[in-house]
Amino acid sequence: MASEGKRSTLGLTVLGILAGEPMHAYRIQQLIKDYGKDRVVNVRQRASVYQAIDRLLRLGLIAVEGVGRDGARPERVVYAITETGLATARTWIREMLSTVGGEFPEFPVALSFLIMLPPPEARAELEVRLAAVEAELADVRAAVDQSADLPRIFLVEEEYRHAVLAAEQAWLNTMIADLRDGTLTWSREWVQQVAAEFNERQESERQEREGR
Repeated sequence: MASEGKRSTLGLTVLGILAGEPMHAYRIQQLIKDYGKDRVVNVRQRASVYQAIDRLLRLGLIAVEGVGRDGARPERVVYAITETGLATARTWIREMLSTVGGEFPEFPVALSFLIMLPPPEARAELEVRLAAVEAELADVRAAVDQSADLPRIFLVEEEYRHAVLAAEQAWLNTMIADLRDGTLTWSREWVQQVAAEFNERQESERQEREGR
């Protein structure tokens, strides 16, 4: 029996689509877009789906069922999910639903070094992000409105995206306002002073622990 391997959002997407019926890679790509999964899974690289399929094949999570042809189109390999693949998909879903952390997006890292920018520049960049978040919120609302006839269970990922984006929008508005009115500010000299005091305190505590 093949190893489940490291879980993957794109791998789960391919498995989830194949759980519906066997199909070829191009059809999988089409359905990822039709189902709106490209809004929650990174498929910007055209080869990504094919790479995911190759990995799932190696792991034994999918198998080649045969070769199909649509009209005059070239023959295409048809893939089907295996029993191992179905069990693995369910395992990945349980893990992804219950696990917090383990992801390291860029934005929190940039925030952790925000003090390297002057406050006006930091505010300007956050304003750019706010505009992007608001545009994405509008996109989510439009997607939900266009799919209003679908049962709610098919739109829960859009509900979640809306909740997260709305929370970020509120936080960004507060952050930008605080930077604008000076409630939140810093200078290079102040940062260097705070860092020096922190490093000195940490070194002193380290020496105490080591009994120096």
